[in-house]
Amino acid sequence: MKMAAVTVRFRRFVCLARRLRADRSGVSMMEFALILPILLTFGLYGTELAYMAVVKMEVAQLSTAVADNASRLGQTDNSAVTPTVTETQINSVMSGALTQGNAFNFNGNGRIILSSLEKNSSGNQYIHWQRCRGNLARTSAYGVEGTTLTGMGKTGHLITATTNSAVMYVEVYFAYQPLFGTMFVKNTVFYQESAFLIRDDRSLSGVTGTGKQSNCI
Repeated sequence: MKMAAVTVRFRRFVCLARRLRADRSGVSMMEFALILPILLTFGLYGTELAYMAVVKMEVAQLSTAVADNASRLGQTDNSAVTPTVTETQINSVMSGALTQGNAFNFNGNGRIILSSLEKNSSGNQYIHWQRCRGNLARTSAYGVEGTTLTGMGKTGHLITATTNSAVMYVEVYFAYQPLFGTMFVKNTVFYQESAFLIRDDRSLSGVTGTGKQSNCI
């Protein structure tokens, strides 16, 4: 009797095992559970890289915009007047750039350095004046206002100013703020440079007017 009961139970167990082996209803769920962490990691990593690329492009465009706008300062329709650059005009260019960077908090994590590269009476290149905006602690790679140098830019591709003209040279730093902390990317500081020759005649006597918002000190 006992042997018969054991046999019945064994047969039931075998049947149950066969049904479980044939049942595939939970396989997809199991496979998805196993692959989900990998898919999530790749998805987040791709999102981080895409956002990083967009921010870097925005920083590059901001650099170009500042140099372009600064090159137009002092333009006038009156040919009898040689315009000067004022602190108010420079502040307007800088404020516009900060507004452009509001989407990624450029003011809090970036720095704009605008330098007027000119040729002095001795024929040397020098930074006549320099203005900055943004809370990131960075200085120009080429020196401060008054620095004499051979030019600005990469070695072998130096940009120089001609007599009675000036180059608006812009350096932009931005400390990138990752979406997911340092999980995928380390702390990164973007750096972009742009340069534009001034568009019209301009008095190179210096910056006129008052205002300290854009000082590099």
